[in-house]
Amino acid sequence: MKILYLDCFAGISGDMFLGALLDLGITVETLSEHLSALGLSGYLLSSGKTIKVGITATQATVTITGQTPAHRHLPDILDIINNSKLPSAVKEKSTKVFTAMAAAEGKIHALPPDKVHFHEVGAIDALIDIVGTITGLDILGIDQVVCSSLPLGSGFVQCAHGTLPLPAPATLELVRDLPIVSSNIIGETVTPTGAALVKTLSSSFGPMPSMEVRSVGYGAGQTDREIPNVLRAVLGEANPPDTHSKKDISVKNNYHEDCLTVIETNIDNMNPEFYEYIMSLLLASGAVDVYLTPVIMKKGRPGQILSCLVPPNSQAAIISLLLSETSSLGVRLFPCQRYKLEREIISVKTDYGFLSVKIGHHPGNERVMNIAPEWEDCKAAALQHNVPVKIIYDLAKFEAYKIVKPQ
Repeated sequence: MKILYLDCFAGISGDMFLGALLDLGITVETLSEHLSALGLSGYLLSSGKTIKVGITATQATVTITGQTPAHRHLPDILDIINNSKLPSAVKEKSTKVFTAMAAAEGKIHALPPDKVHFHEVGAIDALIDIVGTITGLDILGIDQVVCSSLPLGSGFVQCAHGTLPLPAPATLELVRDLPIVSSNIIGETVTPTGAALVKTLSSSFGPMPSMEVRSVGYGAGQTDREIPNVLRAVLGEANPPDTHSKKDISVKNNYHEDCLTVIETNIDNMNPEFYEYIMSLLLASGAVDVYLTPVIMKKGRPGQILSCLVPPNSQAAIISLLLSETSSLGVRLFPCQRYKLEREIISVKTDYGFLSVKIGHHPGNERVMNIAPEWEDCKAAALQHNVPVKIIYDLAKFEAYKIVKPQ
């Protein structure tokens, strides 16, 4: 499993996050080609090397080359994203980030989220920073983002609303419930865009997780400070925990391993129309998998076992959802051990747009064992172009085979 650890010792902003991903090896040309799916014009994405207190980092820059609207509201931004040819996962995450930013700004300025203005040159900067970052994570095949505590600077900042105290009110709203640390830095360290990105994309916050480090990228901030004003992004592979006896060693050496919890409940008195809605909530709240098993319960009543595979940091949320959204009065938990292939998500270019494809590698010899196009991408492309979904699916798989070249 690929993990990206964000070491925010100097803070984080959208352009710092984007610069760090470019520093990890994504080319501007590749990223720009993917971002062309937004259908936007009037800007140029570029990057260059700079030095911040002795550390070489990549500076990501968005230059406006044409006329753009003075500002856009949240519905305008979401229309651009949802009407684009971006992969569905990128659309979903981008929508969540912008919605979080609008909710925070709206609370500060007593406005409903859909009335909030995005001022950054007609929101071009924000769109490229946010969608570009999420697209970069997709290109790199990142499975999990972990973030350090966030250092908050002090002082004041000039923005479209005037002179505001630091941390900016929207930033402080966005970092609610996230770990922060005191900082002696005078100036803005965490921007609203940076806060919204890590709040939405990070699975956890804290020290660097156990992993094998593969590469390190540095994204430069705009200002110069006494410390290196860079975001350090550490890309690594998760280390499976060594918890089994010697008799399991051959299995453990062949596949990745992790520990999950099965949380389940029996239900025989709930409207079956509720299941689809509840299952989508469970998946959005961190469940790895959710499934139903038909059973015959006491007094001969037909029922369902609603089961969830859950990582440790999502157990509380899943239990709360099951007890609040279903008719169940209790749940049961038991641990399970999972062995799995190494997973990678790549983006392939087809005549019907970019499509995400999941690749399953054998961890020991890197042999490709499974190739599966993302169903939601294929379905969206089929509906948009009025083409049978099986053709979209086969094309995506064909293009993936050309890239991964299985043995």
